[in-house]
Amino acid sequence: MTTQHTPVPRLRSYQGPAVLSCGFRPFFLLGAVYAGLAILVWLPVFLGELMLTTAFAPRDWHIHEMLYGYLPAVITGFLFTAIPNWTGRLPLQGTPLLVLVIIWILGRFAVTCSAQIGWLAAMAIDVAFLALITAAAAREILAGSNWRNLKVVALVAFLLVGNIAFHLEAHFKGTADYGIRAGIAIVVMLIVLIGGRIIPSFTRNWLAREKPGRLPSPFAGFDVAVVAASAVALLAWIFWQDGPVIGFVFALAGMLHIIRLGRWAGDRTFDERLVLILHVGYAFVPLGFLLVAASAFNLVPASAGLHAWMAGAAGVRTLAVMTRASLGHTNRPLTASLSTQGIYVAVVVAALARICAVISPDWSGQLLHVASFAWALAFLGFAACFGPALLTEAKRR
Repeated sequence: MTTQHTPVPRLRSYQGPAVLSCGFRPFFLLGAVYAGLAILVWLPVFLGELMLTTAFAPRDWHIHEMLYGYLPAVITGFLFTAIPNWTGRLPLQGTPLLVLVIIWILGRFAVTCSAQIGWLAAMAIDVAFLALITAAAAREILAGSNWRNLKVVALVAFLLVGNIAFHLEAHFKGTADYGIRAGIAIVVMLIVLIGGRIIPSFTRNWLAREKPGRLPSPFAGFDVAVVAASAVALLAWIFWQDGPVIGFVFALAGMLHIIRLGRWAGDRTFDERLVLILHVGYAFVPLGFLLVAASAFNLVPASAGLHAWMAGAAGVRTLAVMTRASLGHTNRPLTASLSTQGIYVAVVVAALARICAVISPDWSGQLLHVASFAWALAFLGFAACFGPALLTEAKRR
């Protein structure tokens, strides 16, 4: 999934279903289907037209299933496809992969039906998935002596802790504010870290081949400063959301990310939407920081920045990675077809509409519908367009 890696070893004796031959296949497909369907369920829940049997407050169910349901599926698909590249070890396949898929599915049912089975049982089933992912990823990276990627696994471990905190806080307090902010902060840091590696790398490769000239700046001390500033700001934000100090810190972090994005030569990638969308997705990171800064000064509602990060940065970036990885790892041309470009347009529209729904309350009803249906179109569109490739053997070139 990155460009500098050891060739992926293959288990030539594997004879099972193609969908279980590599981690990205089941988790990208199921994650996309769930992301689309969960939003179509959430809209009538939000409007009071549907009741769920969850022990969570309706808002918390929606946030949890996007933050600790959908995103861990995509992160798992990414990790268990990237780790063999990073370490040179064999990929997870067959029955062990199927077990993880089943546990993830059970977690979705457990959270949604937690009012019936009990919050403690739901928590145990739900957090088991991230616990297993963290343990399996750490084992592979340690066995492969791939120390530089331990920080990615550490963030996944923190996501596990955030999920446990979410369940405990929701049960004992009624809402899960700290668990929500902690999870969002971790996801943003994952995007900052991984995006800082794959965006300039993929951009450099494409520009060097197709459009020689100005190339992305290599990773340097400036990037370290941006990552550090982001980590400090997000850690503080988990506990404090208002006041001039938070506002100035987030405004500074947002400006640093704008400069960082500008160093990656994204303006030269318009001819290949598969590369361009990586930059578009990352643009929602500084937007989120700046909106959180504005909310600290009571200029916009607090949820504006959260939706910039989740619907924008996370939503757009995951679809960008999912489409690119699905094409590359099924031996299909690395270019965005018209249908893929339509998926990108839909998810960007969804993100912008959701942010605007927060900022423009007079239009919130209409914009919420636009955001929900555009989001569902993007993710269910991915499942429809890429599902056949994910379910079958890769085409031979």
